[in-house]
Amino acid sequence: MAATDTSTPTSTSTNRHKGIAGKVVIADTVVATIAGIATREVDGVHAMGGGASRAVGAVRDRVSRSADHTRGVRVEVGEKQAAVDLDIVVLYGTEIADAAARIRSQVAGAVERMTGLEVVEVNVNVRDVHVPGEESDEEEEVRVR
Repeated sequence: MAATDTSTPTSTSTNRHKGIAGKVVIADTVVATIAGIATREVDGVHAMGGGASRAVGAVRDRVSRSADHTRGVRVEVGEKQAAVDLDIVVLYGTEIADAAARIRSQVAGAVERMTGLEVVEVNVNVRDVHVPGEESDEEEEVRVR
């Protein structure tokens, strides 16, 4: 978890509470969720995670009726810095190097803006290419109930 000193807040509605000291602790799952959502917003990203985690995640998502935004995301969070590892599936035709650069920028910007942590590394691992029109394991599971 990351701890951030808030003795000098960046913005307040009044100056009355400016001198109040304290600490903000940011859980690893918070950073992972932010990174996962930011990654999914980039054009060309079809899914997150490797084959097994996508299959298990698809079942879990249907049962819980909510998406796991941390699937395919691993983070290391220190007191002032964070590193992010992402496993993604790209759409066929996506320029992977360009998509990876956009992902790095999007993830670093979102994590830094929302947490104040410096993102020192964003590793993008492309695990698969999705070809639209071909059935995937996830689509087969949805058809068979």
